[in-house]
Amino acid sequence: MTRTVPPSERGAALLAVLVLVVIMAAIAAGAFERLRLSTAMAMNGAALDQARAYALGVEDLLALRIDDLAGQDAYVTTLAGDWNGTARRIPLPGEGSATATIRDGGNCFNLNSLVQGDVAATLVQRPAAIEQFVGLMVVIGLPEPAARRVAAATADWIDSDSDTSAQGAEDGAYTGGEPAYRTGNTLLADPSELRAVNGVSADIYRQLRPYICALPAADMSPINVNTLLPRDAPLLAMFAPARVRPDRARGLIAGRPQGGWRNTYDFWRSAEGAGLETNLDPMSQLQLKTYWFTIDLSVSFQDAEMEAWALVDSRLAPAKVVARRWGGE
Repeated sequence: MTRTVPPSERGAALLAVLVLVVIMAAIAAGAFERLRLSTAMAMNGAALDQARAYALGVEDLLALRIDDLAGQDAYVTTLAGDWNGTARRIPLPGEGSATATIRDGGNCFNLNSLVQGDVAATLVQRPAAIEQFVGLMVVIGLPEPAARRVAAATADWIDSDSDTSAQGAEDGAYTGGEPAYRTGNTLLADPSELRAVNGVSADIYRQLRPYICALPAADMSPINVNTLLPRDAPLLAMFAPARVRPDRARGLIAGRPQGGWRNTYDFWRSAEGAGLETNLDPMSQLQLKTYWFTIDLSVSFQDAEMEAWALVDSRLAPAKVVARRWGGE
């Protein structure tokens, strides 16, 4: 028996089919979009892995270059070869490239020099380095009272004890904040940790950043006067902040012999005109040889971008990376 379809129901079947087609199309579109995103993520992950591998390869290549620089003269490192701070582009296979820059990694104030001793045992404050840190901050324009508070608080942050020094800050200055935290009581791994120290504002850190580092040793900064650039003048002026203005230190750097100073006597004879004193501390710190180097890397591969930084110790044979940071600071 044939059922007659009422006029009001005509087209309902077609409408049901059309609704079903729309639903299936939406499901398919969602599935394809998820597939596209998954594929893109997989490709980006592979590109990042390849970029990281290229970065490590370029890092090894530059370590060989640092070996050459360290081995050219056992006693002197100069700017010959235009290596310090010059960016070089290195083409990579597969439509990639790397930009690499080698710098003198010891021309800075080593924050870890604020203490002395064995990191595995006890780290105690080094008064000479604290005064030097104060001198650096005064030279770059910070008021001396603020500079002394920052230097004391940083030394308290690194030393092993929990005793607050004069104008310093230990756990009590941090545990009541939000978030609460405690002092490190060990060497800094990166200069950016200074931002966690009591009294170090974003502005103070911005002013200090070009002149500070965190070498993996509690040694006074081994500054090479042969590789200092004019912008590094505060690193000389900090030894005698009351007598040496940055412009006089820049003049000393600008007047350096073409091939660098060949011995410390020649340097100190030039330095006397700038007001630097030949006392024991700067004589042992201001050197003619570079032992620490840094490498700044930027790798571009396909759609992936990667930045890296490495610290190289050239006292090792061959020179080896002793610290590495991926990404920006």
